[in-house]
Amino acid sequence: MPPLTSSMPPTAHAPLRLVVAAGGTGGHIFPAIATLEALRTTGPLDVTWIGGANSYESRFAAEHDIPFRSIPVGKLRRYIAWQTIPDGVRIPVGILQAWRLLGSLQPDVVLSTGGYASVPTVIAARRRGIPVLTHEQTATVGLATKINARFADVVALSWPSSAAGISNARGEVVVTGNPLRTVIANGNARRGRQTLGLPAALPLLYATGGIQGATSINHSIVENLPGLLEQVVVVHQCGSLRERADAAILREASTRVPDALKNRYRLRETLGDEIGDVLAGATLVVARAGAGTVAELAATGTPSILVPLPGADEQLRNAHLLADVGAAVIVPDEEMTPERLRTTVASLLADPARLIRMATAASSLAQEAPAERLAAAVRSLANR
Repeated sequence: MPPLTSSMPPTAHAPLRLVVAAGGTGGHIFPAIATLEALRTTGPLDVTWIGGANSYESRFAAEHDIPFRSIPVGKLRRYIAWQTIPDGVRIPVGILQAWRLLGSLQPDVVLSTGGYASVPTVIAARRRGIPVLTHEQTATVGLATKINARFADVVALSWPSSAAGISNARGEVVVTGNPLRTVIANGNARRGRQTLGLPAALPLLYATGGIQGATSINHSIVENLPGLLEQVVVVHQCGSLRERADAAILREASTRVPDALKNRYRLRETLGDEIGDVLAGATLVVARAGAGTVAELAATGTPSILVPLPGADEQLRNAHLLADVGAAVIVPDEEMTPERLRTTVASLLADPARLIRMATAASSLAQEAPAERLAAAVRSLANR
């Protein structure tokens, strides 16, 4: 498709009044942050984020000095659960509160990057007559996007193949790619080693389960310490040690690493801007297959072992985007044992030629300027 361009000149003085509606996971939050970064390079911006109270999105908004307004949100489910009843009450209340907020904020446009937290604001914006762009990150179109597509003026997709999952869109469907934060593009391997105090001579293994962590990956990493550290340095992003059930195991494992190997292991709940440097220097990544992770691996050309979240068809499809071109090895969650991790990592590290082929294959899926394309689509919609 042709590049998306904005009709707004960079010198325009009136700020774009934007409401962001997104939340739940980093896969929904980070594309919004990346798009805001791109929007700020093309003109003034007045942005407010609407999402759930005490949520991941509220924390990230605070970290980026973005005004945040909370509304009641309810999780959308395709299965029967007792939580569906209270969540079913929260959604209409959330729509009403979002409707009132939008009336006072008077935004030019609403940008949704998905998650169930986005639905009330998207519906309310449609009722207010405010233009809406909703973005889907995953290869499989999620339930929130399918609902949002009925109310949005533009549905933006990360992958052309996702268009088959949009049959109810009331507006235009475009492909922009999945926006990535500038820290990913600007990663520096040497700086990452220096910042984290890691030795430069050994390969770097980065293990992550996303901002919420992944128990199967966490256990497989810690059960292989210190054996792994004889071969590689490990950066282990494990999720919140205050919230995770396996927190005690992770803490204990980090204390029993032999003194001679302690400088080869870094346990972190989350990674900030150094994530770009870690990915730039990673020899191999062990990760969930969230949409953001897959896009980052492609952008940085990094070989990976992917462990899709069980029961999440969208993560399996995301993983196959890389695996089908030879850039990743897929290991089902129930098979991600310490032994399976050990043998898979050892096999890949013993075959440098294969790692090079995997890196090249990952790079072949890298998308061109996705944040800039989505930002241009947002400005274009606001100017209609």
